[in-house]
Amino acid sequence: MATQQQEKQGKKPVTIYTESNPNPNSMKFVANFLLVEEGRSYDFPDAASASYAPLAAELFHNFSFVERVFYMNNFVTVTKKESVDWADIRQELMQFIKEYLEAGKPLLDMSQARESTVDEADSEVVKQIKDVLEEYIKPAVEMDGGAITFDSYKDGVVKVLLQGSCSGCPSSTVTLKAGIESLLKRAVPEIKTVEAVEV
Repeated sequence: MATQQQEKQGKKPVTIYTESNPNPNSMKFVANFLLVEEGRSYDFPDAASASYAPLAAELFHNFSFVERVFYMNNFVTVTKKESVDWADIRQELMQFIKEYLEAGKPLLDMSQARESTVDEADSEVVKQIKDVLEEYIKPAVEMDGGAITFDSYKDGVVKVLLQGSCSGCPSSTVTLKAGIESLLKRAVPEIKTVEAVEV
């Protein structure tokens, strides 16, 4: 009955729950439906970068402790200032995101977004690197509320962009070297090292 009443008022029934991840300053706010196109991710390291993302812009504007916002699949990852405790803000953020989604407001204004283009002229090594990232590494990173994107490859050095909860995470360096680098080296022998690029 409540659901029918919500739909009549133009509100979408929304359930939000939270998930912790390895970054203690970051938390996933998971919705009961897809928020952005599956496999696409949007990272906003500051308020200026959120010009085409109304929800992220409002989170930065309304909550001074918000340091980064990241959208992917059915979740929004919020990274907070270290000086603030999740116990004091989690409920307030969850309620804000729930009400925003219930109101049917947009998460993105794609007319303002800068789309990245895929390079069809990728070398065989770059194609292999992208395949390994896509198939084996991305799913694990996404489970922790983040994303990994290929940046560049030159002279045996792979550069990747860590986004969402992975950015600034204390354990991301260990994950990068012990996990991602060793997996990529086994799959693509030409690789000597993997480095993270800062946004």
